[in-house]
Amino acid sequence: MDGGGSGAAPYAARTAEEVFRDYRARRAGMIKALTTDVDKFFKLCDPEKENLCLYGYPNETWEVTLPAEEVPPEIPEPALGINFARDGMNEKDWLALVAVHSDSWLLSVAFYFGARFGFDKEARRRLFSMINNMPTIFEVVTGSAKKQSKEKTPNSSSKSNKPSSKVQSRAESRSKARVPKDEEESGDDDGDEEAEEHDNTLCGTCGTNDGKDQFWICCDNCEKWYHGKCVKITPARAEHIKQYKCPDCTNKRARA
Repeated sequence: MDGGGSGAAPYAARTAEEVFRDYRARRAGMIKALTTDVDKFFKLCDPEKENLCLYGYPNETWEVTLPAEEVPPEIPEPALGINFARDGMNEKDWLALVAVHSDSWLLSVAFYFGARFGFDKEARRRLFSMINNMPTIFEVVTGSAKKQSKEKTPNSSSKSNKPSSKVQSRAESRSKARVPKDEEESGDDDGDEEAEEHDNTLCGTCGTNDGKDQFWICCDNCEKWYHGKCVKITPARAEHIKQYKCPDCTNKRARA
């Protein structure tokens, strides 16, 4: 695939995987410019020069140069004039801005090739999926890619990953908790214990456990369960509540 300027190679890709390899190589070159080679990149982006662009090439190199003279260009062109904003912004902010434009350019080039090679819906989906699995240049340059990887833990089962509103029918909770008799006889009686716990739960408003098949909602603050009708919450309304607080907790906060 041609990329314009030095480091360019003739068109060769015909599959989504080959276009992705081209995308990945160009991306690697541009990341070098904005990270390991940043001092050289900064000097080349002289605001006194004409409109300059940052190119990434299929051989993982980069170049700051003038845009292609041919009209229309062989492939989409990167953002013009990245050098003009260099001295008018904080360096980190300027590099982040160039990174955003670089991400946009890489996507446009990849899907230009997709159109040129006649990719169908499945090939385009496959190409985007491969691209989307990689951090963007912006995420790499700003360090947000590292933050995201730290936040994602393979065995994460924290409460934050669960729905914030503890909303369900008591009938659903009991049916999920109970297990068939043949499994009980094999020694798995955890389900019965959980079902018994639900059966013993009392409504925080009326103090009864009547209406087990009715809609119940749990307060995210005090973790008490309530009949939906007792706190005037319907299942439809509960779907739009991110953090439910019962009347008692709401009144306590108001008094504080």
